[in-house]
Amino acid sequence: MRLQDKVILITGSTTGIGKAIAKRCVQEGARVVLHGLEKDWGADTLAELGTDKAVLHIEDITAEGAPERLVAKALDAFGKLDALVNNAAWVVSSNIQTTDLAFFRRVLEVNTIAPFALIKAALPYLEKNRGCVLNIGSVNAWSGEPNLLAYSVSKGALMTLTRNLGDTLHRENGVRVNQINPGWVLTETEMVRKREHGLADDWYKDLPAVYAPAGRILWPAEIAAAAIYWLADESGPISGQVVDLEQHPFIGRNPPKDTSTIK
Repeated sequence: MRLQDKVILITGSTTGIGKAIAKRCVQEGARVVLHGLEKDWGADTLAELGTDKAVLHIEDITAEGAPERLVAKALDAFGKLDALVNNAAWVVSSNIQTTDLAFFRRVLEVNTIAPFALIKAALPYLEKNRGCVLNIGSVNAWSGEPNLLAYSVSKGALMTLTRNLGDTLHRENGVRVNQINPGWVLTETEMVRKREHGLADDWYKDLPAVYAPAGRILWPAEIAAAAIYWLADESGPISGQVVDLEQHPFIGRNPPKDTSTIK
């Protein structure tokens, strides 16, 4: 098993990509700290993984002291911490007209500052085991969609954080920091978002080929499979890297002008 006996803290792991990563980590021999806001979803995920393999912490990651409490949860339950996955994020639509300063600050608090705070809280324990951090970003970090302004900026900032700490923490503390940028993924929250936009429940079954050359968008389990490489020892000394996970070249791609879009 690729993660045998490792202890991994995964934020936002009661649903979607985070849940898929947690499930795959346990399959690979790890024990995990689950985290989220949804008590019912968290309880279901914990029951699925087993209380011998996972513990659950429900709390807003921007709350004062939340990063320290999450790290303490790992230490109390399993005695150590080998890896941190910063997956929790607020995926929310906005543009320059709808983004006021309070809203912008809140998005940055959740998507950028909280991951930084978690890295700081976890660092002494990751250093003991020459552990690693995996940040879950988004291809929108490169510029983003017109209606994802604040979210895209927050993910761009996270990408710079990864590059910066991936250098300094690796050299000074022996802790690797890397990032994966998922593209369009069929998560529970994405289903809800598109329903709120007025689309039918089966919108994902008929997508423009320009956005889904394979005929579908990505599945959470496919992102989880990629995450394992960065959490495992097999990625060796690689640090400070950002990898896009999408089914087409994202940067510099020019869709046909007459292509309809639902993104």
